[in-house]
Amino acid sequence: METNTVSETAEGLSLRQSRPRYGEKIIRSILALAAFVSIFTTFGIVVSLLIPSIEFFLEVPITDFLFGTVWTPLFKNGEFGVIPLLSGTIVITLIAIAVAIPLGLGASIYLSEYASDRVRKVLKPTLEVLAGIPTVVFGFFALEFLTQAILIKIFPEIEVFNALSAGLIMGVMIIPTIASLSEDAMAAVPSGLRDGAYALGSSKRQTAMKVVMPAALSGIVAAFVLGISRAIGETMIVTIAAGLQPQLSFNPLMGMQTMTSYIAAAGSGDLATGSIEYKSIFAVGMLLFLLTFIMNIFSIRLVRRFRQAYQ
Repeated sequence: METNTVSETAEGLSLRQSRPRYGEKIIRSILALAAFVSIFTTFGIVVSLLIPSIEFFLEVPITDFLFGTVWTPLFKNGEFGVIPLLSGTIVITLIAIAVAIPLGLGASIYLSEYASDRVRKVLKPTLEVLAGIPTVVFGFFALEFLTQAILIKIFPEIEVFNALSAGLIMGVMIIPTIASLSEDAMAAVPSGLRDGAYALGSSKRQTAMKVVMPAALSGIVAAFVLGISRAIGETMIVTIAAGLQPQLSFNPLMGMQTMTSYIAAAGSGDLATGSIEYKSIFAVGMLLFLLTFIMNIFSIRLVRRFRQAYQ
C-alpha cells in the first residue's frame, strides 16, 4: 500500500514537472529583451552619429578637425579645428577631478571606517541627495554666487564666464557618485581582513589605507572613472558657468567652451539640416563618444586586473 502511494506521488511530481511552464518562458523572454535593449540602443546611437560624421569628414579633412586650433563653424568661412573644444573639456574636467577625487575618497573612507551607524544613516542619504540636484541649479550657483561673490575677490582679473567656477562646481556635483560607489566597494571588503589587521595591532588609519583600500581598489577605480565620465559629459554647468567662447587656452580664469556645450548650443539653434555646420554637431558628438568609450574600456581592464590580484 505504501509502495503504491509512493509511486503515485512520484508519478504526480514527474507529471507536474513535465508540464510546460509558459509563465517562466515569458519572464525569461522579457528579461532577455531588457538585456538586448541596451545593446540595440548603443548600436542606434553609434549609427546616428556615424553617418552624419562620415558626411562631415567628406567635406572637412579629418586632420583639420583633429589638429586645427580654430573653431568657428558658424562663421561665413568657418574653421573646424576641435582642439579649442577639447582643451576646454580637459581643463574643466581636470579641475573637477582635483576637487571630487580627494573629497569623495575621503568621505567614503570616513563613512566606511570611522563613522558610527547613526552618523552613517544620516550622512550617506544627505550626500546622495546632492546627486539629485538638477545640474542647471549648479550652473547658476557657479555663475551667480561662486564667481560673483567669491572668486572675483580672490582673482580680480577673472572673467564672468570662466572655467574655474565651472570645474569647482562640477567637482562638487560628482562627489556623491565617487563617495557612494567607493564606500560600497569598501563595505564589501570581508570583515575578516579588518579583524586580522586589528589583531596584528594596526590602527584604523593603517587598516583603512593598507588593507581596506587595496582590497577595494577595483571598485574605487570604477568609481573614479564613472565620475570622470560624468564630468566629461556634463552640459548645463559648463554652458552656464564657462560660457560659449571656444578659446585655446589653459587659463582657468578665462571663459571656455566644451564639446558638450557646443552640441547643446548649436543643436538648439537655427542650423539648416544637412548643412556642414549641422553635421559638425555629430562629428563632435562622435569624438566625445569615442573618448568616453576608450575611458570605459580602460577602466574595465583596470578593474579586472586589480580584482584578479585580490581574489
